[in-house]
Amino acid sequence: MTIAASATIAAEGGEGYHAPGPSLFELPGIAGSDVTKPMVLLFLAAFLVFGFYYMASRKRALVPGKLQFAGEEAYGFVRNSVARDIIGGHDFQKFVPYLVTVFSFILVNNLFGTIPFIQFPTFSRAGMAYALAGLSWLVYNGVGVHKHGLVGYLKLQSVPSGVSPAMYPLLVPLEFFSNILVRPVTLALRLFCNLFAGHILLALFSTGGLYLIQHVGGIGYVAGPLAWVLAILVGFLEILVQVLQAYVFVLLNAMYIQGALADEH
Repeated sequence: MTIAASATIAAEGGEGYHAPGPSLFELPGIAGSDVTKPMVLLFLAAFLVFGFYYMASRKRALVPGKLQFAGEEAYGFVRNSVARDIIGGHDFQKFVPYLVTVFSFILVNNLFGTIPFIQFPTFSRAGMAYALAGLSWLVYNGVGVHKHGLVGYLKLQSVPSGVSPAMYPLLVPLEFFSNILVRPVTLALRLFCNLFAGHILLALFSTGGLYLIQHVGGIGYVAGPLAWVLAILVGFLEILVQVLQAYVFVLLNAMYIQGALADEH
């Protein structure tokens, strides 16, 4: 289902234009099954990411070809600009494969939102974003528990240093809530909301422009193409947002891992 076909445009009877809303993301199963388009896109993204890095590393050479160069640049960007800078030179290397995979997987799924005939960012579905954030929660908390032990990790995350014990009844629940419970929620919401809003805007300007031309006439012949121009501009902005959200997600993952490994907060 493309953006152009995703919102309802009333017939000549006069019901008017129905702006796209949350129902835009309620996609039916493919061929009457329980398999939906976002599910297929998740598997497609995983296949593309695996295929890209496999092909980029299959024939490694001292002088890289274009595909090997692209793979090395993507890997080096996450390794050097995220993992090493945030986690630190001592522990970062073991987390590079995970962070590169997460960045690439999110980026491909996000870019699906602007690829013709696909035009659906997978993580605009809240459940998909929460599942990925849940995986991140398991990783960074698991790292912290493995290093400090369960009790030691909970103490590091919940008991602020340099604070009078008299403040503990107030601060300890807040620190626990913030560091342990809220992080995956905000991580998922940041990714989901940006893609959700961007997809709604693209659908609004695209289908609204078509409605203005077909059913309004007069000023609609001017406003309709203008809406399409805005749709194109929003599309370019959305590409930037899609890339930034993949970067922000993996950056925060690295920060949470670094915080879990730290001996003091």
